[in-house]
Amino acid sequence: MPVTRRVVERTITRVNDSAPEEQSTTLAGGRTAAQATPKTESHDPAVPEAYARFMRTGWDDRDVDLPELPVAARAAERRARLSEAFPGERLVLPGGGFKVRANDTDYRFRVDTAHVYYSGNQTTDATLVIEGGEAVLYARPRAGRESDEFFRDRQYGELWAGKRPSLREMSTSLGIEVRHADELAERLSDGAKTRVHRGVSAGVDAQVAPDDALDGDLARVASEMRLVKDDWEIGQLQEACDVTALGFTDSVEEWDRVLEHGERWIEGTFFRRARAMGNDIGYDSIVGGGPHATTLHWIDNDGPIEPGTLVLLDMGVEGRNLYTADVTRTLPVSGTFSPAQRDLYELVLRAQQAGIDVVRPGVAFADVHTASMTVLAHGLEDMGLLPVSAEEALDPTSGVYRRWTLHGTSHMLGLDVHDCGRAAPESYAKGTLAEGMVLTVEPGLYFQADDLLAPAELRGTGIRIEDDVLVTADGMRNLSASLPRAADDVETWMAEHRR
Repeated sequence: MPVTRRVVERTITRVNDSAPEEQSTTLAGGRTAAQATPKTESHDPAVPEAYARFMRTGWDDRDVDLPELPVAARAAERRARLSEAFPGERLVLPGGGFKVRANDTDYRFRVDTAHVYYSGNQTTDATLVIEGGEAVLYARPRAGRESDEFFRDRQYGELWAGKRPSLREMSTSLGIEVRHADELAERLSDGAKTRVHRGVSAGVDAQVAPDDALDGDLARVASEMRLVKDDWEIGQLQEACDVTALGFTDSVEEWDRVLEHGERWIEGTFFRRARAMGNDIGYDSIVGGGPHATTLHWIDNDGPIEPGTLVLLDMGVEGRNLYTADVTRTLPVSGTFSPAQRDLYELVLRAQQAGIDVVRPGVAFADVHTASMTVLAHGLEDMGLLPVSAEEALDPTSGVYRRWTLHGTSHMLGLDVHDCGRAAPESYAKGTLAEGMVLTVEPGLYFQADDLLAPAELRGTGIRIEDDVLVTADGMRNLSASLPRAADDVETWMAEHRR
């Protein structure tokens, strides 16, 4: 997936209709009983006090004994390393909250990456505070049955949105002290030197005066620490790649329906696999049939899949621990490549293999891109497309070959599809590869439908091949190798699976 996308957070004011008057019952964290403004909507029926009193009685609301999550010990080690980088300082990492999709409906929640990396928590409205080597998670537990929240609140209520864990259940499963979110404001009010991972929660951001240097440094370090993956993380990424391969195969197995219904059938088929065996898709699936393949982030996916053309599929499953795959294959819709399509495909494949062959510890991250682009530039020269020689085109002061390559060859991969994006250039884009890093290798060639310089028979053709590559002690391992790449292998695989 070549380009980063950003979702802008918005807030919405909920309308409380006919809420009973507040009572004096005190809840955990010193809150007034949740007769205090559950989140409702204007079209919700009024709640008579007799009904509310009746709903607050006769429930079995005991905690359950949860096992410690596999990530808990690793998250504790990560917190210790982060704290050591900022001795004597308070570090605040919010997890975020719901984001509005339309009016009173929210997007499915996905916790902030830095927060889950250092806490393991995936619930909404939680904030991790690390100070002096100790950590506390400030979280929003389920409301007690003495409140109205559980049966009236559309956003947090158990009968509307499902059962949230209690403070004790969160603490047990995450291996960390957990306090009520309402106590966070007091914790942050004492003027201690504090760094905040900003842009995740407007409410948390507002509680501490910003300092661009301090806060930016926290974001940088928190991101750089994720560059090298441990064995557990690598296992998570391998699992995401394996499920992604199943999703690609599912799509080919429904090829008769793909031809009938077009790009969105593939999108829906892949999404089903992602939800069945993972948490979600890691990013909006790109299903580019024919000329749509030349748009790098084509996510409308509303076009046909037509025989004789190619279809570019850039799709990745996000696993249940939120590590994501990012894989691209370009398939011949009819099951076999035309001679011109095959020649162009094999040029892209040679470029990808050149990039993969470079991957090993100590190699500059940029060298992967250079290796792939060198192959593509010389291939474009051989096709007679360049206005200068390939060597001239590859000169940084020229770059004219990029008319047809458009994007970089690699990005880091992990909890984010474009992982570690706040790392310093010296550690990432201008840095060197190290054992345990996982990156994509994804060169492409794109001949726009209106490009008069491109060969007429290839106008409206886009080809990208992308794999997820682990840097090992002595080289690399392709985590997505189970999906065929060579043209002959792609044709054989399609023949075996498509209907």
